[in-house]
Amino acid sequence: MAVATILNVRDLHVSFDTFAGKVRALRGVAFDLHKGETLAIVGESGSGKSVTGRSIMRLLAPTANIERGSVLFKGADLLKSGEKRMQAIRGREISMIFQDPMTSLDPTMTIGNQIMESYRKHMRASKGAARARALELLDIVGIPDAKRRFSHYPHQFSGGQRQRIVIAIALICDPEILIADEPTTALDVTIQAQILNLMKDIQKKVSTSIIFVTHDLGVVANVADRVAVMYAGRIVEVGRTDEIFYSPRHPYTWGLLCSMPTLYETGERLYAIPGTPPNMLHPPAGDAFHLRNPYAMGIDAKEAPPLFQISETHYAATWLLDPRSPAAEPPEVIQKKRRSLC
Repeated sequence: MAVATILNVRDLHVSFDTFAGKVRALRGVAFDLHKGETLAIVGESGSGKSVTGRSIMRLLAPTANIERGSVLFKGADLLKSGEKRMQAIRGREISMIFQDPMTSLDPTMTIGNQIMESYRKHMRASKGAARARALELLDIVGIPDAKRRFSHYPHQFSGGQRQRIVIAIALICDPEILIADEPTTALDVTIQAQILNLMKDIQKKVSTSIIFVTHDLGVVANVADRVAVMYAGRIVEVGRTDEIFYSPRHPYTWGLLCSMPTLYETGERLYAIPGTPPNMLHPPAGDAFHLRNPYAMGIDAKEAPPLFQISETHYAATWLLDPRSPAAEPPEVIQKKRRSLC
């Protein structure tokens, strides 16, 4: 049976005007989000992950330019929707969780009022109904003694509790899509695990589709159904989580997996991808990863590879998949890590 698609992103190009020139943040991003799934978008800082999420929500800085592309949601292109329509969508049909909860919460408002605000606006609910719904969400996200803490301010909560409150705000209207932008980066590993388990439990209850933006492949292994790997403003590999972790085909994905620390490595130097990400003021010609790629061929410096199909669900943009290319095997260290990845 075909899986229903709730969001289609096609050929998305986004740039930012700076004093140094135009930074080309996204260069043809394309992916689908299926109903009820978690799609993880991974990559190094500056690869375009967060810009992708903010572009969907139309929450970009004034210096940003959406040059071309489409974001289809329920048959309508969000990039062509007016601001009034986007205000109706944000928080109601598509919600976003940001990385730092303290910058997402208003320090002058009680957390109860902040959670109620979106529900009253979008659902046209009474104050009593909004309060009941807010208390329900606080209980779902695991805030103890919710009735008493309803009137507390953000500074009176721990970092993990503040992130749970932000999740409650994002979920109060039962959105169809939740975009989580590095929601656990600032938390310790114990609280991080609790937040991830919370998001999985909530997804099962409300069937929300999740776009999970992260640089942490360990997080991806635990939460995602599919993974899209980004580099220099493009998606270079996409597939089911097991395909990305057990059968990666792009050299950049190999590098990310090799650089993951595991419990099985002792006394070994941790691998690091050589070089640095490209300057997006002047993106390199061809495959942007070729300057850091030990498997690079002459064509990589001249022409960007297309997404080659590996299976029905697995694609990678590397010339190594061209039938004319020499065979290339992933580094042996990936084989050693596999038992601890998923």
